[in-house]
Amino acid sequence: MALKDKIEELKEKNHAVIVAHNYQIGAIQDIADYVGDSFGLAKKVAELDVSNVIFCGVDFMVDSAVILNPDKDIIHPEPKATCPMAKMVDQEELERYRKENPDTSVVSYVNTNVETKAKSDICCTSSNAVKVVKSVDSTKVLFLPDRNLGDYIKRFVEDKEIDIWEGFCGTHDNIKPSHVKDLLKKFPEAEVVVHPECDPKVVDMADHVESTAGILKRAKQSRAKHMIIGTEREMGHRLKKEAPGKEYHFPGNPVCQNMKKITMEKMIHSLENLEPVIKVDENIAIKAKKPLQRMVEIGRGK
Repeated sequence: MALKDKIEELKEKNHAVIVAHNYQIGAIQDIADYVGDSFGLAKKVAELDVSNVIFCGVDFMVDSAVILNPDKDIIHPEPKATCPMAKMVDQEELERYRKENPDTSVVSYVNTNVETKAKSDICCTSSNAVKVVKSVDSTKVLFLPDRNLGDYIKRFVEDKEIDIWEGFCGTHDNIKPSHVKDLLKKFPEAEVVVHPECDPKVVDMADHVESTAGILKRAKQSRAKHMIIGTEREMGHRLKKEAPGKEYHFPGNPVCQNMKKITMEKMIHSLENLEPVIKVDENIAIKAKKPLQRMVEIGRGK
């Protein structure tokens, strides 16, 4: 039996749903019931009338889904699929900063672990980061952990002092201006759309700066025949499916190796055994849920 057929059979047998991040390999995206960005998937899980959810993404994404959906079993096919950027926040250093700067609001990118979220005042996504930072009452903000997204926020927020943590996403940070230039030489009419986790010099070269959801939306709207996309290359699979008729080019061929740790075989194991179910310490979950909920409320305009 083909892997795809086996997965479909097990999904039906165990009443399970598969959600997958945009950076998963194409075969996993194709077999998933829902594909999207990290927080979009966590919210989608909340809408599902199922008990078992196979979450194909890295650890912080799964943890957010667990926190927001305590009534469901969130199963991670590969717990070793972690996010290096999320690990760049030293918890003792963050606690020390908070004590020394009691009037500073801590804005935490959703791409952080639960301990960081629990020490934050509010979370944000790449698409609403500027809006979230503008929304806080304090005049000083610590943004963490992504220095590139922090730099992007600073471009649009002039009435606050913003301290930026020195973290970064290696996949996006390794996209260099030279990579974009090389593609523009081949495709001079190409539209350049990049993720705000990219280096500021790459952001400066872009026609549009968007989250992964925004990249997809822009691709559907664009009349360009060639698009240079500054994010993880597996995004191209979804773009080709949902916004066909264009050529998508990924500068530097960026790959998130941690996302690739999830395989079809590991998904089958999780579906057969409905494990491993991910748990988050209840006390930490309670604290981390508040900044996540505040982010959702900001998104709804509250």
